[in-house]
Amino acid sequence: MIRALYTAASGMNAQQANIDNVAHNLANVNTAGFKKSRVEFEDLVYQQIKAPGTPTSQEGEAPIGLEAGLGSRAVATARNFSAGNLRGTSGPLDLAIEGQGFFQLTLPGGETGYTRAGALHLNGQGQLVTAEGIQLQPQITIPANAISVSISKDGIVSASVAGQSDPQQLGTIELANFQNAAGLQARGGNIFVATIASGDATTGVPGSDGLGTIAQGFLEDSNVSVVEEMVNMILGQRAYEANSRVIRAADEMLQQVNNLSR
Repeated sequence: MIRALYTAASGMNAQQANIDNVAHNLANVNTAGFKKSRVEFEDLVYQQIKAPGTPTSQEGEAPIGLEAGLGSRAVATARNFSAGNLRGTSGPLDLAIEGQGFFQLTLPGGETGYTRAGALHLNGQGQLVTAEGIQLQPQITIPANAISVSISKDGIVSASVAGQSDPQQLGTIELANFQNAAGLQARGGNIFVATIASGDATTGVPGSDGLGTIAQGFLEDSNVSVVEEMVNMILGQRAYEANSRVIRAADEMLQQVNNLSR
């Protein structure tokens, strides 16, 4: 009965992590470029009371054993990088990736960050930056006298400049991809960084080497499904409730044992 208390408590802790993850997904349902995640669980160690194959007589042995499991725990958060819906904004600096890949950013410490959120802006120097002021990599600067900005599917940035009949090519936006995108570490602010698990980034021109293309005037919505998350929340809530009932049942059984001497 004491074992049941701790086992059910581990189940409640695991489901609490599950509900926390559902809450995070729902909180970011309108965050551009956000990728939903799910919690993965594993069972804990087992106490072997009788091992399989234990002799039961001089000629026989037990075909199966007797063991007691000690609960479960959350071990990983798996991120789903499936594409979200593209939403038209008509913003000339709003970009979405159709297919695989990430925009590259130069983080304040010099580290390279990666994001699917393509809502870009101009800073005081005319450089393309995120809403947090983080520069796009490779760095692209828009002239102050630019009338309009055009970004092709393969990432070529051009600007129509006052006094010039032909558009001026300013640079090319490159995308990055990973062998294991699920191994990226989330930093917040729609930014990921590479880890040993993700492998090194491979960069290239949009539309080449399996990379997606760029859509100007669009943003990628979150891939969170509200209906799916609501179902996951109900399942997690019911599992949490079931584990709490096990604790209540074990407590009542211990109460009966304590009352035997009366």
